[in-house]
Amino acid sequence: MMDWAGSAAIVTGAASGLGAATAAKLAESGLKVTIFDLNAGAGEAHAARIGGTFVSVDVSDPASVAAGIDAAEGRQGVARILVNCAGIGPAAKTVSRGAAHDPALFEKTIRVNLMGSFNCASQAAARMVAADPIGQDGARGVIVNTASVAAYEGQVGQVAYSASKGGIVGMTLPMARDLADKGIRVCSIAPGLFLTPLLEGLPEDVQASLGAQVPFPPRLGDPADYAAMVDHITRNPMLNGEVIRLDGAIRMAPR
Repeated sequence: MMDWAGSAAIVTGAASGLGAATAAKLAESGLKVTIFDLNAGAGEAHAARIGGTFVSVDVSDPASVAAGIDAAEGRQGVARILVNCAGIGPAAKTVSRGAAHDPALFEKTIRVNLMGSFNCASQAAARMVAADPIGQDGARGVIVNTASVAAYEGQVGQVAYSASKGGIVGMTLPMARDLADKGIRVCSIAPGLFLTPLLEGLPEDVQASLGAQVPFPPRLGDPADYAAMVDHITRNPMLNGEVIRLDGAIRMAPR
């Protein structure tokens, strides 16, 4: 198993939810973590808790990503681990009350979720490529993207979100193949129903009802479950080019 302790890592969207849990787990594993987020207050507070650093980054803006990577590298060195957790999940139907889906909302979802993941992955990979290899396999880094079960079973109102996450699924294998001869692995995780800020705002009985839909364990996923999977992917050198469903065997209904 690969040990990245002492190396630098970047986690996007890490001021809360899956990203926050991942940043904490990687820091616990001995990595120097930089949080990318637009929520400066929460991001700085979480960075302080885990002994990491915070940089305000808009992942949908390539220039902002480049500046963020420069800042992170200046403080902690070349990031060997990148985890893309930043994302949005607006709900809108293709046609609602006779009106077509707002194309600006669709574009924004693609820009943040898919382009944001690509921007960070491609730019971080370019820095990894220039770094010295580590370990017997000549590894230079690991990239983990966040897809969703919505990529496969998008529900009513998820046309933009599902398209963005489906793009991440489709990007995983070719990106892994592109970077294979550089010693960089790429995987994606497709979470099911997780207790993220979006669901935390729902009443407890609604949360319990959603969790009961999961075959086993019959509960909402804990962000720590996601973080544990990220940690394993970074350590297991044979995990590459794979999209891993992390969903308790749920298959989403239309609504």
